[in-house]
Order: sequence, then structure tokens, then C-alpha cells
Amino acid sequence: MRAIGYTTPGPIADEHALADIDLPRPTPAGRDLLVEIKAVSVNPVDAKVRAGVRPDGDGWKVLGWDAAGIVVETGPEASLFKPGDHVFYAGALTRPGANAELHLVDERIVGRKPASLGWADAAALPLTSITAWEALFDRLDVKGRAVPGAAPAILIIGGAGGVGSIAIQLARALTDLTVIATASRPETKAWATELGAHHVVDHARPLARQIEALGLGAPGFVFSTTSTESHLAEIVELIAPQGRFALIDDPATLDVAPFKRKSVSTHWEFMFTRSLFATVDLAEQGALLDTVSRLVDEGAIRSTRTETLRPINAATLRRAHALIESGSVRGKITLEGFEAPNG
Repeated sequence: MRAIGYTTPGPIADEHALADIDLPRPTPAGRDLLVEIKAVSVNPVDAKVRAGVRPDGDGWKVLGWDAAGIVVETGPEASLFKPGDHVFYAGALTRPGANAELHLVDERIVGRKPASLGWADAAALPLTSITAWEALFDRLDVKGRAVPGAAPAILIIGGAGGVGSIAIQLARALTDLTVIATASRPETKAWATELGAHHVVDHARPLARQIEALGLGAPGFVFSTTSTESHLAEIVELIAPQGRFALIDDPATLDVAPFKRKSVSTHWEFMFTRSLFATVDLAEQGALLDTVSRLVDEGAIRSTRTETLRPINAATLRRAHALIESGSVRGKITLEGFEAPNG
């Protein structure tokens, strides 16, 4: 089968950073699904792994942690899906990725593709939806426990990025919180507003003063999707006492000592934790993707795809990685369709 991989990590400008390769057809075992890949999307994790992680042994490393496709075969213990089912999912870090014609994935982290979406729109959703869902509802517990005396509001830093774009929508669709997003360019501010943010503030300027000017009071929740290190002092100032703070990026250091005076709790969200450790609640990811699928089909939320590149091959993936690394992407970039075998 055709796939895209690399043997040596390095910069995307290197013509060998990603290569078109041929690999054996995978065989499903246990609760695996073998999925024919119709579309994939590219996330910052793809670029981070490609730049710094070597393959195991002397083989190829195949990336790709967002996919939509058709189940073609199931493992002997699989029971949730059957051949012909249309699915979408984000996969696991410990297994080969979805940048291949055929891909193995544990059925417990798979959802049924929204019937109202095409392949490219569906592939834009899984990783960011899981990340945003777990951050909002599992880590921050925005629906379960209010912050005493705080404004019923959440600040989402990086509202126009992949995770921010879906977090805005989930917060609007499933909570009564006032949603404040950050964006710095006219097009990203318009995007965040279009997705449902009640207010958009500029993360290129001091945040605390802008939040205060809204007249809402101090928000009880802050979800930082990017540049946490540079915004941390402002977050400490603007968040309500006893508030809850979540982040997903990788600051070089994270000094949470200034949160002590306000008793602010800090929560990391890493959507691969459940699959990495085979946690007892692994199937929660498949369940939440089914809920996201239903919300899409009901019109409550939408795909965050903003660009689709064709076909799925090394040259197109290199272009997508370069765009991701530019830091200027709005929403999600997807890739759709392998070329016909003879061209």
C-alpha cells in the first residue's frame, strides 16, 4: 500500500523530510479496525514529531493523527463496527499514523463520521474535538462545578487555531458560559466571532486590561491553546480566585507558583493520554466523537476545515507541514484522496 513517511527527523524544507513509500498491507488484530483512508488532516503534533522523533529501528515512521475513511476489515475481538462503516478518529501516538492508504486503529477511539459531512470536512474534526472536549469537560469541568463568585465565562486563548475553533463551538453549544476568545488579525477575529465567540480580544496586547474592560468580572475558566508562557502573567492577573486553568501547548517552563494566592488549579490536556496508557475509560474517546458527530448533523457545530489539499502524497504533506509551522493557519488543513495507481 502507498504511504508517506520518513527515516530521519529534520526540517520540512529538506526534500527528504517526507517521502512516498510502499508498505505491506496491515492485518487487524484484537479490537482493531482496518480503515481505507479517504482524508486526513495535519496538526502541530505532526510537525513536532517529524522534526524530532526518530523511527523505531531502521524502518519508516508514518505520521497522521486525524483521519476519515471506510472500515474494510475488523479484528477478531472488534464488535462496534463492521466493513462498510464510515468512521473518523485521531489514532494513537504509539502506532503508525494515518498517512497511508490503509490504517489500523483500536475501535474504542473511533466515532461514526457525521453523515452530513464529506471526507475532508470530517477529517478536520477528531483530534481537535477530543482535545477541546477533554479540556472543557474532563479537566476544567466547566459544566460540573461553578467557580464561586466568578463570572460564568471562559477565556480561550488562540481562538482561531484548530483546537480553539472547536472549543468555542462546544462551549457555545453545550454550556451557558460567556465565551471570550483571543485573536490578533482581522481575519482570525472574524473567524472566532463567526464560530460563536461572544467577545474577541487581542492576544498581541495585554489581556487582563481587555478582559476587565468587558465588564463581565473575572472569568472562572481559562483555556490556553498556544503561547502559554508569554501569557501566563496576564492569566494570573485576570482569572478569578479559585478559578481553573487548562493548557495544551509545551512551554519551556511553567511556573504555577503565582497561582497560589488565588488557589487556581492547573490542568494539562493531552488527548493521547488515554490511548498511550490504555486507560480503563479509553472508550470515552469513541463516545465523545459520536456526540460530536451528532452535534454536527444537528447543525449545532460545524467543521473547522479552512483548506483542502489534494492528493495525499509527500509533496502535498510537506506543503501542509510548512503551513502549520508558519503559525498563521486559521482552522484546519486537510488532505483528501490518493492518486489513481497509474497517475
